[in-house]
Amino acid sequence: MHQPHLRVGIAGLGTVGGGVLRVLHDNAELVAARAGRPVVVSAVSARDRTRDRGVKLDAVRWHDDPASLAADDAVDVVVELIGGSDDPAQELVFAALRAGKPVVTANKALLARHGVALAAAAEQSGASLSFEASVAGGIPIIKTLREGLAANRIRRIAGILNGTCNFILTSMRERGREFADVLAEAQKLGYAEADPSFDIDGVDAAHKLAILAALAFGRPVRFDDVHIEGIRGVSALDIAFARELGYRIKLLGIARRTEAGIESRVHPCMVPETASLARVDGVYNAVVAEGDFVGRVMLEGRGAGAGPTASAVVADLIDLARGRTVPVWGAASASLSDLPSVPMSDYAGAYYLRLMVLDRPGVIADVAGALRDSGVSLESMLQHGRAPGEAVPIVLVTHETRESQMRLALDRIERLDSVLERPSVIRIEHG
Repeated sequence: MHQPHLRVGIAGLGTVGGGVLRVLHDNAELVAARAGRPVVVSAVSARDRTRDRGVKLDAVRWHDDPASLAADDAVDVVVELIGGSDDPAQELVFAALRAGKPVVTANKALLARHGVALAAAAEQSGASLSFEASVAGGIPIIKTLREGLAANRIRRIAGILNGTCNFILTSMRERGREFADVLAEAQKLGYAEADPSFDIDGVDAAHKLAILAALAFGRPVRFDDVHIEGIRGVSALDIAFARELGYRIKLLGIARRTEAGIESRVHPCMVPETASLARVDGVYNAVVAEGDFVGRVMLEGRGAGAGPTASAVVADLIDLARGRTVPVWGAASASLSDLPSVPMSDYAGAYYLRLMVLDRPGVIADVAGALRDSGVSLESMLQHGRAPGEAVPIVLVTHETRESQMRLALDRIERLDSVLERPSVIRIEHG
């Protein structure tokens, strides 16, 4: 029996939207074979109708208002590639779901901030919401967590979730350059936006981690509970000390199940050079998941760009064409857990601490006293050479301690008149 075409309406024809057009055009025969029927673009919404996107759109219906795609009878599935957590993306996705039309999106901010309401809208209408492209580009981590590892109780997820930050930290390590210089280069190369705040301040990675944590631990998405730190404070000096200690610095998103609930955090980490995540460089992303029966699974690949992200969008379209759908967060909303979020103050781990101090007698004793009085135990210390009366760096590595104790120690250390600038603090993870 002949299967009708799957008619797709795309909102947003930027980098990813243009990539989706090219995948559906260039690989049309392959996609049709795997989808069981042709997948065609029937309508689009974009601000610039004159821009050349490498594929002819003469026969395609144009919509000035993206939300009107939801009411277009010539559209079977809506693909939202506008981006952002507010309108027009939010209006379009809710309109499509309420109309009973399936939605495919790459919009991590929308999912992280409105995931609970989106799941409710999808369940009420019976429409599906697919978002493989929202996390780590072409890496199939959503399908892996939601389907491939569905029989496992996930204990931990850790990942390099932002290619811009990984490129910057890699370049700083390989070339000994400072953060600001490498950021400027990343902007020239197109790896960083003109306003790079979402990337370098950890917000982009936190959106993605919130999504992964919801899928991994079977609970509603909770972006506001993610602890977020970026990489602005990482210096070339820290990277050099990390190498000396046998570590590499990576911005990681980490979510972990503990006896107290779910811990979720994004921040720079010292990762042993021998760890698998430490060897993921440049613009690449990688995610490690640890399950009770499968053990440790790692996926690595390009986390952004037209090709990888479009690949994930079209994979979702193929699933829809075949009738393969799953609940938004892996289970019906009523079946999701109410595990609490663990505050960052309860985190326990080892820390790297770099201080710039005046080289004079008694400084080390004062710092050690502040740590001791806060309940923080030292494992090792690095200091190179002497410069009496001048500023010198000292590096301290602690034994495992609580975040609350470390914060107390830092408050005491910062008040010492021999400490000349805000301490650099990086948590130590083992990949």
